[in-house]
Amino acid sequence: MNAASAAQDTFYLCIDQGGHASRALAFDGRGALHAGSLREVGVHVSPPDRVEQDPEELVASLQDSIAEAVASLGGRADRIAGAGIATQRSSIVCWDRRTGAALSPVISWQDRRAHQWLASFSPQREEIHRRTGLMLSAHYGASKLRWCLDHLPDVAAARREGRLAMGPLASFLLFRLLEEKPFVADPANASRTLLWNFRTQDWDPWLLELFGVPAETLPRCVATRHSFGALSVNERRIPMTVATGDQSAALFSLGAPSPDAAYINMGTGAFIQRVFNQLPEAGGLLAGMVYHDPERSVYVLEGTVNGAGAALEWAEQKWQLQNLEAQLPVWLAREGDIPIFLNGVGGLGAPFWVADFASRLIGDGESWQKVCAVAESVAFLLQTNLEVMQKISPAPGRLLVTGGLARLDGLCRRLADLSGLPVHRPAEHEATARGTAYLLAGFPGNWPQEKPGDSFAPNPNPELMRRYKDWRAEMDRALGIR
Repeated sequence: MNAASAAQDTFYLCIDQGGHASRALAFDGRGALHAGSLREVGVHVSPPDRVEQDPEELVASLQDSIAEAVASLGGRADRIAGAGIATQRSSIVCWDRRTGAALSPVISWQDRRAHQWLASFSPQREEIHRRTGLMLSAHYGASKLRWCLDHLPDVAAARREGRLAMGPLASFLLFRLLEEKPFVADPANASRTLLWNFRTQDWDPWLLELFGVPAETLPRCVATRHSFGALSVNERRIPMTVATGDQSAALFSLGAPSPDAAYINMGTGAFIQRVFNQLPEAGGLLAGMVYHDPERSVYVLEGTVNGAGAALEWAEQKWQLQNLEAQLPVWLAREGDIPIFLNGVGGLGAPFWVADFASRLIGDGESWQKVCAVAESVAFLLQTNLEVMQKISPAPGRLLVTGGLARLDGLCRRLADLSGLPVHRPAEHEATARGTAYLLAGFPGNWPQEKPGDSFAPNPNPELMRRYKDWRAEMDRALGIR
């Protein structure tokens, strides 16, 4: 049997736990999808700052989707060589280390309930950034973990009795799904706690003391590729050998990420990433590790937009719109004047970092014009992050876009026109799961780079550029920059 045939006869089970759904998908060693299952999950929002999920619902949704995906392979399930999991980064859970029972809700990465408490650490902002590569933000885990210790009686009791476990969502799911009940954290998820030092690749004692998080309650830090344990599925034991974050995995969906490209993933939030083989200078952006094993480490420079799909959901509710998903592609193709939207949904992320920035519309218009302004604000924020990146490293040659909002042609065209770069949208939509498959397969050199997709060439767009200039001026005015 040749290498290509062997790759096609080997399957990898990829588990993707996202904000609105849990997925289990089986890919072969050439990146082709053979089976999949999806379970939608609920999100509980309590304005203005709380976003939670039910940890037991997430566990059950994963168990169901995993069982269904494996069953759909039939006898071919015997050829599953391994499993990997990618989860929402920055979301945390507290649980009982003896029983596995959750002691807190999943506190989402979008949750900012402790941002006022976190602001008291502003004098240590630069040192925190130097150690973690992150900004002082309530989106990350430290303030959420501290909030649980201070406000949840079950968590406080478990700590007193020596049975408290707390940490990234990925750590909880590994503990609950695997027979061995591992208590570990991978780099991509550990790094989003504000407690992990990306130089030592371990919990940082100074940060633990600063935020008051006890070291004994946190999982052991391990590599991205690790013998985590085994999934027991339909009388089969499948070894789990990769754990990572959703945005980290998505970088690898087309194989080894290219230093010449900027990768944009647009879902609930939007993220723009460039890869490096060593720690980059971050400026006003984030620096992080997206993969580590004994042979290699992959780092990124990252900009974040907290309100992407979340901002469109906010607009849908605020202006009482119907069937927005179907209408938005048509609206984005319309000609007409569009107002300016200053997007603070979920807090203003990179490169501004203002936790409680109030969203506002500058100008007015019909419903379609307002929604287009919200969509354009996502493109404007991404372009701002790209400009900051270009001050740190050479400009990329192209943008690769994935995620639910990447299906919007009008948004992709705006990104091309704003950046002056070609935008490529791969045909493969399951970027997180397919990237996990690539990592499971061990960075194969024959991984298909791209399926035929859509490309958007940059064109002169003076009206869009005028709005971007006006948007930047309004942002500066709102932030008191000038």
